Amino acid sequence: MRMSGAKALVESLEKERVEVIFGLPGGAIMPVYDVLLDSKVRHILVRHEQSAAHMADGYARASRKTGVCMATSGPGATNLITGIATAHLDSSPIVAITGQVSTSQIGLDAFQEADMIGIASPVTKYSFQPRRVEDIPVTVKKAFHIASTGRPGPVLIDLPKDIQMDSAEVEFPMKVEVRGYRTDYKPDPEKIGLAAEILANSERPLILAGGGVILSDASEELQKVAETILAPVATSLMGKGSIPEDHPLSIGIIGMHGSKEANRLIYEADTLLAVGCRFSDRTTGKLDEFCPASKVIHIDIDPAEIGKNRCVDLAIISDAKMALEALYRALTKTLTEKKDTAWSRKLKEMKETNNVKTENSGRDLTPPKILKELRRVLPPEAIVTTEVGQNQMWASLYFKVLKPRTFITSGGFGCMGYGFPASIGAKTAIPNVPVVDVAGDGSFMMTENSLATSVTENIPVTVIILNNRMLGMVAQWQRLFYNRRYSAVSLGDVPDFQKLAEAYGAEGLRIGSVEEFSRAVKESLKSEVTTVIDVPIDPEENVLPMVPAGYSLKDVIG
Repeated sequence: MRMSGAKALVESLEKERVEVIFGLPGGAIMPVYDVLLDSKVRHILVRHEQSAAHMADGYARASRKTGVCMATSGPGATNLITGIATAHLDSSPIVAITGQVSTSQIGLDAFQEADMIGIASPVTKYSFQPRRVEDIPVTVKKAFHIASTGRPGPVLIDLPKDIQMDSAEVEFPMKVEVRGYRTDYKPDPEKIGLAAEILANSERPLILAGGGVILSDASEELQKVAETILAPVATSLMGKGSIPEDHPLSIGIIGMHGSKEANRLIYEADTLLAVGCRFSDRTTGKLDEFCPASKVIHIDIDPAEIGKNRCVDLAIISDAKMALEALYRALTKTLTEKKDTAWSRKLKEMKETNNVKTENSGRDLTPPKILKELRRVLPPEAIVTTEVGQNQMWASLYFKVLKPRTFITSGGFGCMGYGFPASIGAKTAIPNVPVVDVAGDGSFMMTENSLATSVTENIPVTVIILNNRMLGMVAQWQRLFYNRRYSAVSLGDVPDFQKLAEAYGAEGLRIGSVEEFSRAVKESLKSEVTTVIDVPIDPEENVLPMVPAGYSLKDVIG
């Protein structure tokens, strides 16, 4: 079948069942946009390419599908990089398509030329630059295969303009193989048996669940294992939602801004079962004092993560779901039911004590109260995205997530400006559930122009701005560790977020109490346009508890 490169690309995307692309056109990708006009693929026009990548990322995390974003060459392509790097650190499957100058001009510093293969290689699983029309279908097939299998991640297709315009005979492959690329990591039965024996004989077992549990849909298996051995379950930030956070064994997130229960219990555990996590510095604190009394069993699909940051006693390279299924079977063969232990009683006492302290906070409009009220108002299946900074940590501490894939945040890259476009991507993927972005004023301002996309494309979400007129997390560190020497953190009184929202055609609300907040959220969920709720908070409000950088998790303050 003879067709242009642009046509071959779009038909290849249709064969991958791509329903939506988030993008912004320009000169070097115009042939593809021309073909898109006649395709079934919905194109959502963004106002900045960074947001296109975040939208594709949010779409992927909410839907279990691969998100797609697109931009032109040069600055359009490089603007995608922040979003691609965010997806890379959080193992989110996206395919980014960029236009490139014609092959005859590559390397000549042509107008809007950038070496995207070189720039993107460190933050992608793989990057392609097809130089023949015939190669486009197999390239697209490989890109989607690599992005969505094994440890997921972003893949780049950089397509020169002349290849988009040239024509050739093409064939569309049904499947592809990538030499040297493995995805079939099944658990070693002997190691599973050994892990079961260690856990069954442990007096103080603890499970640390990471984003890999959510990516492999292993939440049910995780819960079964935890209940069998009566192990508290802590999560990394990316693993939040891998177990319902109202479950008696859930102890919240661990690390710098983790819960007191998680940070203290992991220090006392005698066995740590870590699943689908990479022992990042934000999770472990001072590494040589991280769970010092524990044997460590690490399950991960990526062999490169084994022993990279933390030495382990037993490594199981496997998909999390398959490993936990096998571990549960092995445990139930030999383990008699544990009804109560000194370890589980300690967990219960710690949770009850901490709940009382939190409820006794004095002021009315505080982030913990706002986020607990948000949980009360939203249905369990509602999706919450976050920006980055204090808002993110307050949400991780006080908003209990009840289902996997309903808490979407930039964990590894910590990318300000992520949450709002990610919420638009999530709402596009799952339009029948409420989607709420918990924002800080500084982070929201980085991609606020996505209000134009949400309004013109009819993708209504709710944005809650915890507004302290500060770069809050930086201010908190300056307050606690720099003797209150505030440097470049005050954002002033602009903009008026209520008027800003209205200027884009969205709803804008400002509230002054928890009761008003509750009513505003309920109204926003019925609205047919995006609603921005401005929540003024005290600029001196800290996110506590926290572990200072470089300290052990037992050195929690607050």
